[in-house]
Amino acid sequence: FDTIRVTTDEIGVATLTLGRPDKHNAMSGQMIAELAAAAGLLANDDNVRAVVLTGEGDSFCAGADLAWMRALASAARDERIAEARKLAMALRALNELPKPLIGRINGQAFGGGLGLMSVCDVVIAADTAKFGFTEVRLGLIPATISPYVLARMGEGRARRVFMSGQIFDAHETSGLGLLSPAVP
Repeated sequence: FDTIRVTTDEIGVATLTLGRPDKHNAMSGQMIAELAAAAGLLANDDNVRAVVLTGEGDSFCAGADLAWMRALASAARDERIAEARKLAMALRALNELPKPLIGRINGQAFGGGLGLMSVCDVVIAADTAKFGFTEVRLGLIPATISPYVLARMGEGRARRVFMSGQIFDAHETSGLGLLSPAVP
């Protein structure tokens, strides 16, 4: 893999690390494909008992890579739909992983990063992390991630924050049901 790393320790805990720290681990088409492939490999590896999802560097995941999104904006409708479907399938593969998926949120998570958090069984974040559905600032809605975010936080909370573009601290994000504890 070029944009992610997968390591497994001696007791069967695999760590799936988003590896584009220079881009705040923003998801590109390549990263999305690699996440789906890694989920398939981890699901079928009998030596893996649990998976930790984290990000390299100061950010967990800044959402979608803006350069990738700009390129898609000028693509044909069929291609845009296909790329959105790839993200949906990667999220589904992680959501249905037959092993516990633990989110270790080391820093900011925006847009699609909240989608990745929402497919985790347990999410623990650094108490300094920041969160937000910031795609609305670009005129986009949190569409592809919404089934998982809604399942995690509930429709009432989602209605309050989905379109706000607001940045949340770890305490408020915990109150929204998106993560368990926030720790130093």
